[in-house]
Amino acid sequence: MTRHPRTVELPSIGTLDRTAGQLGRQLAQLLRDAIRRGDLQAGEMLPSTRILAASLQVARGTVIEAFDQLIAEGFLTASPRAGTSVARSLTPPADVQARPSPVEPSSLPGPAHLLAQVARQFSAVPAAPFAVSVPVGRALPDDIWRRLGNRVRARGPGAPAGYGDPQGAHALREAVADYVRRSRSVRCEAGQVIITSGTQQGLYLSCQVLLDADDSAWVEDPAYRGITAILESTGRPGRMIRVPVDAEGLDVDAGIELGAHARAAFVTSSHQYPLGMPMSMARRNALLAWARTHNAWIVEDDYDSELRYAGHPFPSLQGLDPSRVIYLGTFSKILFPSLRLGYAVVPDYLVDAFCGARVLMDRNPPNADQHVLAAFIAEGHLDRHIRRIRGVYAERRTQIIETIERLLPQELAWLQPSDQGMHMVLWLREGVDDTAVASLAAQSGVAVRAVSPMYSAANARPGLILGLGAFTDSEIEMAARHLARCIDAAATGVTRNTAKRPKKKTTQGRSH
Repeated sequence: MTRHPRTVELPSIGTLDRTAGQLGRQLAQLLRDAIRRGDLQAGEMLPSTRILAASLQVARGTVIEAFDQLIAEGFLTASPRAGTSVARSLTPPADVQARPSPVEPSSLPGPAHLLAQVARQFSAVPAAPFAVSVPVGRALPDDIWRRLGNRVRARGPGAPAGYGDPQGAHALREAVADYVRRSRSVRCEAGQVIITSGTQQGLYLSCQVLLDADDSAWVEDPAYRGITAILESTGRPGRMIRVPVDAEGLDVDAGIELGAHARAAFVTSSHQYPLGMPMSMARRNALLAWARTHNAWIVEDDYDSELRYAGHPFPSLQGLDPSRVIYLGTFSKILFPSLRLGYAVVPDYLVDAFCGARVLMDRNPPNADQHVLAAFIAEGHLDRHIRRIRGVYAERRTQIIETIERLLPQELAWLQPSDQGMHMVLWLREGVDDTAVASLAAQSGVAVRAVSPMYSAANARPGLILGLGAFTDSEIEMAARHLARCIDAAATGVTRNTAKRPKKKTTQGRSH
């Protein structure tokens, strides 16, 4: 049963005017006003007359006088054992106290509008098909995580303590350094690892450290909305160079043509987000050559490289040139998002800068879960967990492909080929509003994200992100049927609007 505090503090009654006298009446009026405003709510206990008198530095009889008056008026009730409380039956008049006038949205600062839009775009998704990175059932860590947590938090290194190291717990940094060396060919020592609250914080820290106000940066087109939103919200929308992506990943030649002197390039080289292809070795070498020539950095977001279902994975970019690459990873995808632990592997000469930016943001990462995760990795549980969920997601991937191809006609929607990661892209026919489809799907209990907002405005294409959650066959089947109806409804609307649109007379052919 939830326990609530029996008594409340009373800062809202303010102070008494001792020069005006009648302190009991003043106190009674202040309490009336507090109840009418809702600062004191029905059923809440007031401090005892002795405690309140000491707090206000008045005689106890003054407080008793005020309480008695309000009891008589019906604002308060008193019980010999329970004390004095606001009357439960009291309904304060709505118009006694004027409410603060609302601020017009048009008067808000520009950043407030932009950040509010970001909040809407990144709203939490329910644990429903086809949510991305929302583990359920067999995709969750087993009971070992709970047992490790109990052991580490009770009297171990995860017990409550003072401020931690901004760089993160040394045990976890050692475990991360060993893990990325084995799994991704990352070349680093524990001293180069910065523990973050996830990839999003790693991206933000990278922007803070690497980019001056006038610096430009390459960003993939399409790209993870998290990085484009950071650059837009920190006053750099005009400095963001959207570099197109093709079957080999980021088009480095196009990037050089668009802005050779950019200070940084943000890439998802192992598994392009959202499209899914890896960057070819030729493009990787070209990107590193550009960075060396122009004294630039590469920020490598390696967000779900552990989940590959066919073929041999490419090594990390960082392993090819550790002095030019900031490598970002996260445990939120492969364990659970609420863990909020990731890491940045940075060159030695940038460690202090990243730690300084971290201090200004949130000082240091939470301590307890760092030590739980360090033990989870060091004792081999993470490797076993990844092998298990790789099989789980491979099964779900096969099921989703079969179901989507069976229920949706190819001329209306088709899947982007991909053999890696926790999601797939479902492309929609040109003209279908993917944001409208996502909204309709949410009303039907289906969680998908629109692809078009991840593109620059000139290159946007309609599509949906489908996550590979560990849902049952029947749940996937039902969700796919709902999604098919939503897409069909949106496509039918497009067809009807096109049919109603009057034809324009023209003497020229259509331009391409």
